[in-house]
Amino acid sequence: MSSVASRRPGRLADVGQWMQRHGAAIRGIQWVVVAVYAFLILVPAFTPLPGDTAHLWNNLTLAAQFVFWGIWWPFVLLSMVMLGRVWCGVLCPEGALAEFASKYGRGRAIPHWMRWGGWPFVAFGITTIYGQMVSVYQYPKAVLLVLGGSTFAAMIIGLLYGREKRIWCKYLCPVNGVFALLARLAPFHYKVDEDAWRRSYRQGEHGHRVIPINCAPLVPLRNMKGAAACHMCGRCAGHRDAIALTWRKPSSEVVELGDKQASPWDTALILYGLLGIAIGAFHWTVSPWFIGVKQFLATWLIDRDITWPLETDHVPWFLFTHYPEQNDVFSWLDGTMVIGYILATGLVYGTALLALMAGATRTLGRFEMTRLHHLAQALIPIAGTGVFLGLSATTLSLLRAEHVPLFWAADVRLAILAIANLWSIWLAWLVTRRYSAQLFQRGFTMVWFVAALAVVDSAWWLMFWGWAR
Repeated sequence: MSSVASRRPGRLADVGQWMQRHGAAIRGIQWVVVAVYAFLILVPAFTPLPGDTAHLWNNLTLAAQFVFWGIWWPFVLLSMVMLGRVWCGVLCPEGALAEFASKYGRGRAIPHWMRWGGWPFVAFGITTIYGQMVSVYQYPKAVLLVLGGSTFAAMIIGLLYGREKRIWCKYLCPVNGVFALLARLAPFHYKVDEDAWRRSYRQGEHGHRVIPINCAPLVPLRNMKGAAACHMCGRCAGHRDAIALTWRKPSSEVVELGDKQASPWDTALILYGLLGIAIGAFHWTVSPWFIGVKQFLATWLIDRDITWPLETDHVPWFLFTHYPEQNDVFSWLDGTMVIGYILATGLVYGTALLALMAGATRTLGRFEMTRLHHLAQALIPIAGTGVFLGLSATTLSLLRAEHVPLFWAADVRLAILAIANLWSIWLAWLVTRRYSAQLFQRGFTMVWFVAALAVVDSAWWLMFWGWAR
């Protein structure tokens, strides 16, 4: 017999079965995380901002800032690569609240506009830019507005649509697309044995009637391939004796399924989102180009007696950063410059990378968009690594303020970038094998691909070494 149940389950399959049996405990863990999450976004927002003598260990606002942006988000991204979307299925407070609200909601059908494939890219871009406009990494009111607002929207969507489903997570979550990309690199997934699934229609599950299960993120279980959409909650483990948590090669989903999963919106998220907009969001705070352009525009405005863009008195904090007590206020010019710089950086880097990927695709033979989208997925390791390094800059700045020795940081960053580059090169080499058996042709393709990596690396060289001198 070839069914999952007919083979002796391995330890990893046992883990999946354990998660299935202890679903109630997992839900309990989710509510603990919800409580911690609510405390960290609500309480600091209603307490005074930290003074010059405040430290991580004696000020809740600084501690919450460190937890959210120094530990929580960087390592959530890392967990996607190492564990798949376990965060989404086991720990995410937003997903838990969205599903809970949906349980008591109106259960409307999901509207067509919500199913639009571009939402992961658009939501990521809007959230990233708006977060910089209000300085979400620095101020608790901005955290409440951005993260709390997202959670509130998730619950509203849950109340309106579906029934015990995570509609928000499936279609509108700002990081759903990013998580789906990174999870493709995970070393295991829930694998579906299609023969066993068909057999279950005749024989049932363990010889008994099959009991339906609720897949909250709306994954079509029978046809589930890969880990991109799966929340790894374990509810489906053992279902129809056909689903089991299984090891796989970290390259398998990108290389073997990448052409079938190829999507222009995934490519846009990789090239213009993670390798464009996100870079701009991390760059502007340390970029001398940003300062130079802003000073030029300010001088130009003053020379023409146009002063309102330089005013800061009537700028609302929920539109642009406005904390006079911290000597941190944006003028209309500052806020517009932040938006413009991020968008320009995204456009420049994204378009340069698109051109290089198009060149790489053409060297493999007749140009095909599916092939370009497939090859672009080989950039996922370097794209995810860049966001991790950018967020970790907040971690290091908070530790630096506490006088923690950071002599090791530059070497660790360099090592992480090197590993990510090699990982992307390896994936690209395996992808080219799907389209050509000629080593010379594949090697020429890799020249284009390595050039794309050099463009990405230049962004991080500027941020961590070039502008830091």
